[in-house]
Amino acid sequence: MSRIVVVGSNHAGTAAINTILGNYKGNEVVVYDRNSNISFLGCGMALWIGNQIRGSEGLFYASQGSLEKAGAKVHMQAEVQAVDFDEKKLRIRTTDGGEFEDSYDKLILATGSLPIIPDIPGMDLKNVQRVKLFQDAQAVIDKLKEPEIRNVVVVGAGYIGVELAEAFQRHGKEVTMIDIVDSCLCNYYDREFTDLMSDNLTRHGIRLAYGERVTELKGEGGRVASVVTDKNVYKADMVVMAIGFRPNTALGKDRLETFRNGAYRVDRHQRTSVPDVYAIGDCAVVYDNVLNDVNYIALATNAVRSGIVAAHNVCGTPLETIGVQGSNGISIYGLNMVSTGVTLEKARKLGFDARATDFTDKQKADFMEVDNPEVKIRIVYDAKSRVVLGAQMASRYDVSMGIHMFSLAIQEKVTIDRLKLLDIFFLPHFNKPYNYITMAALGAE
Repeated sequence: MSRIVVVGSNHAGTAAINTILGNYKGNEVVVYDRNSNISFLGCGMALWIGNQIRGSEGLFYASQGSLEKAGAKVHMQAEVQAVDFDEKKLRIRTTDGGEFEDSYDKLILATGSLPIIPDIPGMDLKNVQRVKLFQDAQAVIDKLKEPEIRNVVVVGAGYIGVELAEAFQRHGKEVTMIDIVDSCLCNYYDREFTDLMSDNLTRHGIRLAYGERVTELKGEGGRVASVVTDKNVYKADMVVMAIGFRPNTALGKDRLETFRNGAYRVDRHQRTSVPDVYAIGDCAVVYDNVLNDVNYIALATNAVRSGIVAAHNVCGTPLETIGVQGSNGISIYGLNMVSTGVTLEKARKLGFDARATDFTDKQKADFMEVDNPEVKIRIVYDAKSRVVLGAQMASRYDVSMGIHMFSLAIQEKVTIDRLKLLDIFFLPHFNKPYNYITMAALGAE
């Protein structure tokens, strides 16, 4: 049996720990985490901040106690400072300043990601916030109670930026969202879809400042007062940095093989370039079924699956990941958008001879007069191989389950032509006999 050390116990780490303890008896599982809590669902952070859920309690699905009850030895607020990969030793420092060493037979790195913080003047001003941990969300909520916080600027128009913009507007704040690119959510959707979200945000009073680069934060009395871009100046009583995240790979970057963005390179068993060392979650790459190669796609669902795969391999059961498609979704003011795979724009940049087929129709039969909004769909495919590369859907109806079919189609290299006669059931309560999926596929060139 092995002494297995897991560094980091959020989504990926918790999945690995529970898989090991639930399936393989006799191993010694030791966990180190520098945080004071684990398993915080950051995807629910904006719902909590925006008072759309009762509180933060439901955003945690595991604890130090639950992992210890399952059999792990868990050290919280204990940061691994260094790893000697040759001697299989770790140096750990606790919050009280104590230091000690530990050893491992197998090591799982689940150190996650860190928020990207721009190197611009004014970042040290009061009320400049980051959003990653539970503590970050709590700090933002506490700030929102201050009556002088009236103007909030969100820097970054990705998923978390858009979600936070809605949350702050629900508090009655004047919200401005800034991004250097000319749209929101552009990593996941083509312009025909991002325009829908931009219009949605504008209608709810959020000011959009696309195509602007933040150059400086200015303050008064030590507090942030304005955000300066290369084009404008925006009043700001609070600034939230939601630019994105980078892999947290300080422990092994000088020894383990890394990807272009610094993430650990792993094989389909989650093994790094050093024997007996595995990497999972946001600190590591994933296998992208669109590219047929590794890529960096930081999503909680990917993290959980990577933890499960690593756990079995660490314990001697060979298991390969089947890869990912980057399936994702967002819901803002009732506008639901989901996607998987790559956009048309990205597919072409990757070198595919990509085409797209679009269709817009009501969700259900026309005679169903209640709860029957339109659905917009785009299917991206390769003109040469005809293989599906991506899909995007938007509606005020919950169409989220439909994207799973496209995720499987990408994984299994299904062609757009196979989708044309796919057996999709019909019942007026749910859809149409000539449904938008079928009609979009039939419209492919």
